[in-house]
Amino acid sequence: MSSENEKPSEEPEQLALIRETVRKAKVPKAKPRTWRGAALAKELPVARVVVNKGVLHLDQFFDYAVPEELDGAARPGVRVRVRFGAGAHQVKNGRREGGRLIDGFLVERRAESDYSGPLAALADVVSPEPVLGPELLGLARAVADRYAGSLADVLQLAVPPRSAAAERRPSPEPLPPPDAPEPGSWTRYGQGPAFLDSLAGGGAPRAVWNALPGPYWAEEIARAVAATLASGRGALVVVPDGRAADRVDAALTGVLGEGRHVLLTAEAGPEKRYARWLAVRRGAVRAVVGTRAAMFAPVRDLGLVVVWDDGDGSHSEPHAPQPHAREVLLLRAAHDRCAFLLGGTSCTVEAAQLVESGWARALTAGREQVRAAAPLVRTVGDGELARDEAARAARLPSLAWQTVREGLKTGPVLVQVPRRGYVPRLACERCRTPARCRHCAGPLEAPEQRELRCGWCGRDAPDWHCVECGSTRLRAQVVGARRTAEELGRAFPAVPVRTSGRDHVLDRVPGRPALVVSTPGAEPVAEGGYAAALLLDGWAMLGRPDLRAGEEALRRWIDAASLVRGQAEGGTVVVVAEPTLRPVQALVRWDPVGHARRELAERAELGFPPVSRMAAVSGPPEAVEGFLAAVALPPDAEVLGPVPLPVVRPGGTRRPGDPPPGEQWDRALVRVPPGSGTALATALKQARAARTARGGGDPVRIRVDPPDIG
Repeated sequence: MSSENEKPSEEPEQLALIRETVRKAKVPKAKPRTWRGAALAKELPVARVVVNKGVLHLDQFFDYAVPEELDGAARPGVRVRVRFGAGAHQVKNGRREGGRLIDGFLVERRAESDYSGPLAALADVVSPEPVLGPELLGLARAVADRYAGSLADVLQLAVPPRSAAAERRPSPEPLPPPDAPEPGSWTRYGQGPAFLDSLAGGGAPRAVWNALPGPYWAEEIARAVAATLASGRGALVVVPDGRAADRVDAALTGVLGEGRHVLLTAEAGPEKRYARWLAVRRGAVRAVVGTRAAMFAPVRDLGLVVVWDDGDGSHSEPHAPQPHAREVLLLRAAHDRCAFLLGGTSCTVEAAQLVESGWARALTAGREQVRAAAPLVRTVGDGELARDEAARAARLPSLAWQTVREGLKTGPVLVQVPRRGYVPRLACERCRTPARCRHCAGPLEAPEQRELRCGWCGRDAPDWHCVECGSTRLRAQVVGARRTAEELGRAFPAVPVRTSGRDHVLDRVPGRPALVVSTPGAEPVAEGGYAAALLLDGWAMLGRPDLRAGEEALRRWIDAASLVRGQAEGGTVVVVAEPTLRPVQALVRWDPVGHARRELAERAELGFPPVSRMAAVSGPPEAVEGFLAAVALPPDAEVLGPVPLPVVRPGGTRRPGDPPPGEQWDRALVRVPPGSGTALATALKQARAARTARGGGDPVRIRVDPPDIG
């Protein structure tokens, strides 16, 4: 009884002590919402923050007060949470309050703020890990300015989402630099060994590399990375897809061993990818290979950036501000003064321009090496198809049938079939030259069988005639690639048929006889190389209504033909396309560099990219018209259009930048000469920011350097 009677008297006394302790404690109320009443940091009490708001009129830094309790954790580069959107009337005791919590990055600590009004306090430091260094911040700012975008949008691409479990795990200890590698297959290129020696010696050579066909390109990249690591610097390799990343990853492991590089791809999963990214940022690993997201990898002491197959559309980021990996790595090479290597079995016009301007040097093999490595290329044109009974019956020429039969005796045969969507608009009926506008060289079209009209500038072309042969008759190509592949499978019933495409992409196939039917870009690697390859329906790619149609067709053909054995081993490629056309001739001669140079000369004459800078403005017709009327374009800017964009059917496939299904949008192209690209991007960004700040109505999309301009 006595013990039970004592308890009620003790409880009020204990509660009173607790209340008194709370009253005396100097802790702020409402932690961590507003830090009301909390003391600020004694030194550098202002934090400059970039908030995670991608709208252009908010593309600036914002100042916040640093509570004393967060002083130690609030370091430059860390993730923070802040209150955003509080009005000037929401001020209590000299501290701005209210707004909603959003994420951001702390970029700087300052003694004073440029803002004269009361500051809100940092709500919290999400993680003590500094993930945004000065180099990455400067790169993100440069990319945002180049593409008329916001810094917050670029940081969304550059810094992966946080994983607390990955941050808690320590990164491995860095390994010492490896020895400089032997040149290996780089001896096939005239300046190849010298390029590696320069990297190993700490130099910063810049090269455009036209790789020989065959399986050695991944190992050659690995040796370039090893030479850079031997100099004590880091290296970054960006490839178009996961299959190419796996090949370079395996090659790096073979040349460097384990622990000296990481693979950054989406397939790794968020936690594993973030752990690898942290290992790079912390300096535990100096070499990175990955897909386009790896272009922002924070490699320490960057000595070499490599981009492979820059013409592949996968290098173009679909999310705002839609930067291209090649251009980002060019910015990194310039800012970090490091080596640059742009490689591929083909050659883009942008790569040719880098060599033409003297910014980079060509890294190529001699003609003897090319002849030894490349397969024999044979063509089948319209004249042969018209005289070929087999082609009329089964839509495949006799040469193709014969090549398949011979190839299946010694190994697999690759059949490249253009995917759906490679459908040209209009071409000359006699010589198949694409119909182009005389004013701007845009593709001509006849929507709903009306009068001819340019797809770029919208001008009518009632008196069109072919510039090559003078004919006035036009034709549209009809592509039946799927049926062609089915015919091949039925013609060889005893041979296994494997397919590789969008739904199921094969990485490798055995070296046994088989038919491998693939869409462009999905060709698997065959053990020992393919015995032969058929490149079908060439006109389906060559006739695309796009400025890059010839360049893209040649790139797709060369990428597929590079998987075929060399001519000395009996490798043969048959391309079904008119042999007199420039891309077909470049394939026969295996001269993608010469083709790119001629394309560059024509672009310079017409004033099209990459000689000029261009931006696409798209949106509802009234919005595009109002935007173009309001934007203060540079004096030397020229506006082409606007013209209507094709209406996307509800439920149909959509590409990045397509209008919403069922809506009619217009698009205008704005181009400026060299030297005015920065002014164009600035003008477009300012106009769009002003429109957004006013709550501007219909959406207007802007894309600087659009890869597809029709």
